[in-house]
Amino acid sequence: MTMRFTIEERHLTDTGGRPVSRTDAVSFVVLDADSVDDAVRNYAVQDSAEIIGEVLKFPGFQGVATVRKAGGVFTLQITPASGRVAE
Repeated sequence: MTMRFTIEERHLTDTGGRPVSRTDAVSFVVLDADSVDDAVRNYAVQDSAEIIGEVLKFPGFQGVATVRKAGGVFTLQITPASGRVAE
């Protein structure tokens, strides 16, 4: 079952490890995946990111993950966007 997920990407630290506090430090991505794990993996491939640690999963197809990209470290909050995608 493919679902549509919204991923809230919050920029935590820059490449030097300093906290990021800009107002534009949050962005959103929508993508299709079969599970929360697949959504995070697809995001990582799409954005050339490295997943750090475990993907925490919660009821209702929700999750939280941390990734490292060229710009620093980001936390991801994964939630269903609009149910199933027609196949």
